[in-house]
Amino acid sequence: MDLISGEADPSESRAAERPGSAPLQGRVTFNRLELNRILNLYGRMVAAGEWRDYAIDFLKDHAVFSIFRRASEVPLYRIVKDPRLARKQGAYCVIGASGQILRRGHELDRVLLVIDRKLALV
Repeated sequence: MDLISGEADPSESRAAERPGSAPLQGRVTFNRLELNRILNLYGRMVAAGEWRDYAIDFLKDHAVFSIFRRASEVPLYRIVKDPRLARKQGAYCVIGASGQILRRGHELDRVLLVIDRKLALV
């Protein structure tokens, strides 16, 4: 390829032109700090032998981080971010395996304490 002829260098990143590599527009996602906090907790629980698998879903109206003891089971916990509830009950909540909301709030760190405390008590 000749750079003088107007063709771009093949080593340049063309992520914007590739299909499927565009950012998730119109979807709720966890930002880097939120995901870092969740994965830090997840890593500690994996090291303790409590958890083994996870799944992340970025949906149109909320984002979900599901935590599994085994891949074939229902999630033990679901950490949900729902921006529509940010001014009311808080954007974050932790939902147990039975579907019961264990804690809801405006700050992710305070909401995740419901899971952290269970590790500390054991």
